[in-house]
Amino acid sequence: MSNVIPFKKPSLKKKAKEKTLCSHGFHKWKVVTKNQFDSKAGKLVTTYRCERCGKKKNEAL
Repeated sequence: MSNVIPFKKPSLKKKAKEKTLCSHGFHKWKVVTKNQFDSKAGKLVTTYRCERCGKKKNEAL
């Protein structure tokens, strides 16, 4: 007979980490009001940070 390998069901925590909204491009952006001025370009800059994953994006006005 062959060896029987027990398959373990992945935990919900691991499953959720693989299929989060942020990994599919649906971030939850929030405006960071700490730094609003870019000294190199001399423009007002809006900085956004995702509440779930912490990714940052900048937008110049």
